[in-house]
This record gives sequence, C-alpha cells and structure tokens, in this order.
Amino acid sequence: MKKLSFSILLVITGFAGWWLGQRGHSRGTDAAHDTRKVLFYQSPMHPWVKSDKPGRCTICGMELSPVHEDDAGFDANTNLVSLGKQGVTVTGVETVPVERKIIRRTIRVAGMVDDDDSTHRRISATADGRIEKLFVNYVGAEVTAGQPLASLYSPVLRTKLYEYQEVARQPHSAERAQLTAGIRERLLRYGMSAAELDAATLRGQVPSELKILSPITGTVVARNVYEGQYVKEGDLLFEVGDFSKMWFVFDVYERDLPWVKMGAEVEVTTPALPGRVLRAPITFIDPNLTPATRSAKVRVVLDNPLTNEPGKHRHELLHKLYAEGRIAAETASTLTVPRNAVLWPAGRPVVYVEKSAGIYEPREVQIGVAGDELWEIAGGLDEKERVVTNGNLLLDGQSQINRPPAPPREPKHTFTDAQRRAALDFFAAVSALGEALAADKPADFRSIAQTFTAPVSALGAQFAAWTDKLTALAKLPDTADIKVQRAAFYPLSEATADFALNLRREDDGFDAVKIFACDMAKGAVPSASKERGRWIQISSKLRNPWWGAEMLECGAEVRP
Repeated sequence: MKKLSFSILLVITGFAGWWLGQRGHSRGTDAAHDTRKVLFYQSPMHPWVKSDKPGRCTICGMELSPVHEDDAGFDANTNLVSLGKQGVTVTGVETVPVERKIIRRTIRVAGMVDDDDSTHRRISATADGRIEKLFVNYVGAEVTAGQPLASLYSPVLRTKLYEYQEVARQPHSAERAQLTAGIRERLLRYGMSAAELDAATLRGQVPSELKILSPITGTVVARNVYEGQYVKEGDLLFEVGDFSKMWFVFDVYERDLPWVKMGAEVEVTTPALPGRVLRAPITFIDPNLTPATRSAKVRVVLDNPLTNEPGKHRHELLHKLYAEGRIAAETASTLTVPRNAVLWPAGRPVVYVEKSAGIYEPREVQIGVAGDELWEIAGGLDEKERVVTNGNLLLDGQSQINRPPAPPREPKHTFTDAQRRAALDFFAAVSALGEALAADKPADFRSIAQTFTAPVSALGAQFAAWTDKLTALAKLPDTADIKVQRAAFYPLSEATADFALNLRREDDGFDAVKIFACDMAKGAVPSASKERGRWIQISSKLRNPWWGAEMLECGAEVRP
C-alpha cells in the first residue's frame, strides 16, 4: 500500500511539475516578444525563490519565469496554490458555491420479520376430560374466531350441566334464580357459550361433549393434543397467533440514530417477495443500546394479508424471514458542500477555496453530519464561497510541494552535571513539600519549609529570571495550618511546574520530573488565580496536594 501511495504521489508530482514547466517555458518564449517591463524572475514550483535576472530555481532547477509589471506573479504565500487560467483547463479543476441545502441521507438496514407475540392466545383445558375429536389437527391452519378446534368429553362438566337443567325446571323463586345464576356462571367459565346453555335447557338434553373454540382469527402455531388423549384442567391444548400484522425488527447503529425518527417511513424488501416494496412507519425505537454492537432495535409494523394464489392459504410474510429496509432521512436547510470537496490530509477535513481565478487556498473546516451527497459545514466557510470538487487532489499534492522546508531546529541547551544536579535537588525538595500536603501532614510540610531554599543559582546567568522568581517564592510561612500552607505553596508550585516544563524541553535528563494538574484546585485553595492547579512530583504516582485524602488521585499528567 505504501508503494502504491508513493507511486501515485510521483505521478501527481510529475504531472504538476511538467505542466508548471510548460508554463514557465511558455512564459520564457513569450518574453522574447513582450515589450512589458520585467519586475523580477520567479520559480513557479517554489514561489518564494525570486531573482532579478533569468536563471534556474535553486531548489528544483526549473527555469525561472519572468513576472511583468502588470502580472500578479506566483503567490509566495505557501498556503495558496496558483494555476492560472490555462492550468485550470489542463487540470480540469471544477468549483461549486457553498450553499444552504437540505441534506438527505439513505440508511440501509437489515433485519428479520417477526410476529407480534402479544396477539397470541393460548387455549387450555377448562376441565378434566378426554379429547374426543380434533377439528384442526395441524400447525399452520388458518382459523376464525369461534371456529371449533376440538371436542372435550368431561364428566365434571356433564354433571354441572345436568344440575343446571334440574334447577332450571324447578318453580320460579328467588332462591332458584340465585342458584341457577351461580351454576350458569361456572359453566360459562368451563368454556360453554350462553347459546349452548340456552339450547341445552330448551332441548332438555345434556350435551355429551364440550366444543373448544378459537378465541381469535389467526394461525394455529402449536397443537399439543391428539384424539383420545386425557387432559387435566389447565393443560395447554392449542396456541393461535394473529399474523395479519408482522413486525420488521432491525438494528440501527449508534452513528445513524440521529437520522432515525418515530414515524419515519421505511421501505422494506425481502427475497420471499421479489419485486415488492412494503412501506410502513417506525413505531418503536429501543431506548437501550446493545453494548456489543452499539446499536438499538427499531421496529415497524407491516400489513400481512393472505395470499390469493390457489393452494397457498397462508399470509404473504412468513415468520423469521430475512428482509432489508431503506430509511430516507433529511435535515433542515443548512450550510453544505459536496462530499467530494472534502479531503482528509493528516486526518483533518480540508477544502480548497477559490480565492480568485486560478488561485486556491487550502482551508480546514468543521463538519457536521454527512449525507449521501453533501457534508454539513459547521464552521470555516461562508455562504457563496466557491470550493473545488474536481482536481482538489492535484491541488493538495502541489500544496505539499510548495511548502518551504522547515527551518532547522535550534540545538538544545547543554547542561553540565552540576547544573542538572542543582535543578533536580530543587525539584526533589518541592516534590517533598507537595507529598506532605497530599498526605495531610502539616507538621512534615512545616519541617521541610524551615530549611527550604531554591538551590538553582548554579544554573547560570541564562536562568537568572527563573532563579530570582523561585527564590522569592521559596520563602514559605512558618505555620501548622494546612490551608495556609496550601495557599502559600500554590504560587511556588505553579512557577516550579513552568520551570520543569521548560527544562524538560531542553534536556531529556529531566524526564523523571512529572507535572500534574487538577482542574478543581481553586475549591481547595480559594486564593488560586485559576481553577487549574499544577504541581511536580519525582514519583510517577499521582498524589493531589490540594485535596489530600479527600481526592488524592484527582488530576492528570501534563506533558511538554
């Protein structure tokens, strides 16, 4: 991959160099017939290289191009890339304006077709008995509400029904009415209907079997009995589910959740119904994310009619079918650029803005949500500015070439052993003061403070300003009040942290000096000039001097 990227860069660089060379050659040829005054000569590849006479670029060797009195020349600002009108045509650079538009995003999801188990009904035996006959004897049968599923012979039920008929024949009285109502209620609870009871009373005959009826229209999803089987009261006989509506359940990842709203329409397709698109709104979004996948369950309810094909008396959508969905979402009108206008050098979003004809500026932007074709711009661009959508890769390659070499880094300061030792002794003493405060031991702090000085004079004249400041702050009060000790230690600790950061940048020998900071230091030291309080430690284990045992490990390391 690295070889491929390097090859692409060579092609881009070679093309840019060829074109700019052609441009320089063309200028040189035209200069022979140009009567305008030449101001200076400039390298088109490295605009900061200029000369008052013809020659070649000291960096790339390309011939310098003349810049006449009415020419803008090549912009020496290395943030800009200059092409000119001919270069724009050759490289095919295209620009579009930054505009306010609605960002549209299509989210594609996959899931399963499930049933709504809240519509299921389980049918149990209401009395002890024997299954005499099954009217529905297979799973998957479509039944209607009130349709007989089986017949049950029950001696208990026959006895209760006989009692009901006998009481009903007695002369009318309040006692008879009360007794009849009680027996009738028990028979209804056994599963007999009011019509069956009235018919049995009129005929004067006790039916030998109880019809077990389906309570809903639906599909038989479970059958647990056979003809001739004895059952107990409460035994599960059948389960019927209503499949007239099905759930399409799918996962939406965390990054896509802002686009998914209740009521948004989902287009559902499944291989089981080729060419068909089912549409339904979102009815539920699970508020709990699945930790393993960082996704949430989303549900839509689909109509599921019966098929009209001969011999296929079933619903169109079967349980556990695989299906896919498309959610079309959009934002309010916002500032946008096309997605191909945004490049990501060094992991940062950058666009190329047209400053004038043939001159482009790389600019880092803040981006928001990404649509199918547009990026939301949260900052860095103004409306109606023009950004490059085609040719920006070539511009970015040329921008990399145009950058002047980084100035040589100044050598670090070299410390003598005596200087390094003096500074480390001072840091050790300050660290000991902080350790005493972190341990909530004001007596130890007082003991160290009585002999504490700033042994940094051996560092030499170049650190005189640091020496004077630290020496003044090293005069700590003689007190056993830990709050006063912390307030006096705060300015010394802040200055020491700055000093340590400075020395760590100069000499690797001070890497053992750790700098920490607590963002709540002002709560413990009201006189602190800012919320953040820093301190140094020779040991790497964080121990907060501002709060002690109350928040001993509160803070974070500060790195130079």
